[in-house]
Amino acid sequence: MAHPSKRSQASNPPQGSVLAMLAERSQVDFELGFYSAILTQVPDFADVLRAYALDLASKGMHKEGLLAEQKLVALRPDDPDAHYSLACRYAALKQPDLALRTLRTAVELGYRDFRAMVQDRQLECVRKDPRFRALLREYQA
Repeated sequence: MAHPSKRSQASNPPQGSVLAMLAERSQVDFELGFYSAILTQVPDFADVLRAYALDLASKGMHKEGLLAEQKLVALRPDDPDAHYSLACRYAALKQPDLALRTLRTAVELGYRDFRAMVQDRQLECVRKDPRFRALLREYQA
């Protein structure tokens, strides 16, 4: 009979190498892999999709994040936070018309964190747009 430790080494990588590989990955990279694996099995898992999209954005992967945000809005069309995140993705991709239209939808659905809107770096490309200021004036009153 083969020694148990030799048998497990043949079928599984050594425990130390798996842990070393995981230790070299950043938290965000780990989460992206984890969320991706979940979404492969359950593509409409909205809460995981939201976290996945946020991690993609934090890595600057805005095109990939856009797809995740669009899917989230399709799954939750009445969610103001989903629309806000989608607006941020459009803004990050320098699509101000879509960003402002989607931001308006977020506000119409109830998004009210105007301070965040004014300070959010992702909305930089629309902040000086007169339509952005008009949206704030219209809903902050």
